[in-house]
Amino acid sequence: MKKNEPIAKVMSTELVTIHHGEPVSRARKLMVEHDVHHLPVVSGSELIGVISWSDILRLSFADALGSDDRAVDATLDHSFTLEQVMSADPITISSRDGTVREAAELLAKGKFHALPVVDGKNLVGLVTSSDLLRYLADLF
Repeated sequence: MKKNEPIAKVMSTELVTIHHGEPVSRARKLMVEHDVHHLPVVSGSELIGVISWSDILRLSFADALGSDDRAVDATLDHSFTLEQVMSADPITISSRDGTVREAAELLAKGKFHALPVVDGKNLVGLVTSSDLLRYLADLF
């Protein structure tokens, strides 16, 4: 593996995002619809947070309310705002000088599985643990 491979080599640029102020149920629906586990939360193009499938599951309403998505969504939206559930000010990596190695080191700490790639404050990509595993598999 090249130690200084630019982050652009592994990052996804076709992102599914959610805008701040939208309901938590919208985040859940986007994750299901697009089969993703992490949604950057943006204001315009500026990154303000990340919400993950784990954040949604942590709320644990599905077990209490059964499998009725409408009941789960209504409870989520009545109980929480997106800003209360998301991780605000997430750790990021720079699109200009971030490397695959740096991303791997940050993700290996195990506190999160998605690393937003930014140009200043603007979101330009996302690197997940899965992206790094695919990159590693391609090397062998």
